[in-house]
Order: sequence, then structure tokens, then C-alpha cells
Amino acid sequence: MRGLTCAGPTGARSAARAAGTATAVLAAAGLFAAGCGTGGTGARDEGPAHAEAVASAPAAASAQPSRTPDRVDAVRLVKADPAVSAEVKRTLKPCVADEYPVDVSYGNLTRGAVDDVVVNVLTCGDAVGVGSYVYREQGGAYVNVFSAEEPPVYAEIDRGDLVVTKQVYDRGDPVSSPSGENVITYRWGPGRFAEEYRTHNDYGQVAGTEPSPVPAG
Repeated sequence: MRGLTCAGPTGARSAARAAGTATAVLAAAGLFAAGCGTGGTGARDEGPAHAEAVASAPAAASAQPSRTPDRVDAVRLVKADPAVSAEVKRTLKPCVADEYPVDVSYGNLTRGAVDDVVVNVLTCGDAVGVGSYVYREQGGAYVNVFSAEEPPVYAEIDRGDLVVTKQVYDRGDPVSSPSGENVITYRWGPGRFAEEYRTHNDYGQVAGTEPSPVPAG
């Protein structure tokens, strides 16, 4: 696992079984903020265009891409969400100064007019994912449409699909050395995410754990 970052997904991390759809609606007002301390910038999915690009599109265009929202205050969004467990909310605290362990991504997952927001909550020490959430803009509010809170868990946007990675541990495996991973792909259907398919990968075992001897000079 890579070390703590303020924001921005870098690849599949730990993951857990996805929980069902939550329905809590969160007021959008006041959920936008700038700066690393209140959420993170995140990486935007390549498909959706920025608001400026949408505004400059020819008037004759029949279909418009979804709009990437302004930077979201992910920390406030998660803490105000009644669908997020108390345990995850306790984990969500600054690691250094006002830097919170969250990754935020924007992308078109639910085919809405505004890009969806994917938030991953991590631990400070070893950056283990403890909660992954998808928020959909609806009527001026953010609705929680996906939650996964069985660590280790990490969610990402991949070509319009939601991909959740869950690392698998055998008995005795340290946190840094899982035995494999399950990768589950979800696709948005009528009002919810449904599992599309899943794969399992076994990690190769590195032979030997003792340091190599220093060659004689």
C-alpha cells in the first residue's frame, strides 16, 4: 500500500464487500470548499467535460456530457452522512495539521447531469481503506447511492463503471502482505448499482524473508 496522501486515487487499494444503497440526502449548500484540509482534489474521470467545455459546445449538439462539479468538501460530506458508520466517522480525523486521509474522484457513474463524487476514507498510519462511498447530485443535494465499509476497501472509477477492490488475507498475513484480492465491478442500473462481474487475483509469494548476506569484499 502506498503512504498517506491528502487526496487523489492512485490505483486499487484494499477493498471490502460493497454495502447496499443508502438513501440519505445531504444538502449541497456549503459542501464546496477549496484546499487540501477539507477533502482533496481527486482525479477526474477522462470522459466528462468541464463546465467551460459544455458551455462552449455548439448549440446544435443533441447530447451534453455531465458537468464536473466544483471541489467538494468531502470530509464534511461524509461526516454529515447518516449512512456512514460511527466507526468510520471516528477514523476521519486529521493526520497532519488539517490534512485528512481521504481520496476524492469525480466521474460520470450514474449518467446524471453532474459528475458523481467517489470518496475513500483511509487510516492515517498505513492508508488502509475503511470506507468507500458514491454521492449523486440530485435536486441540488448529494444522495449517497453506494457504501462499502468492510475494510480493507477502495473504490475507483473505470470507464464509467465503479470498481471496488478488496484485498484478501489468509491467517497470519500482515496488513502489508495480503494473499490476494477480489475486484468487483458495479454498473449503474435503474436507481442503483448492480454487480456486473468480479475477478480474483492471487499474489505470488516471495521466497525467503531474511536479508541477503553482504558479499565479501
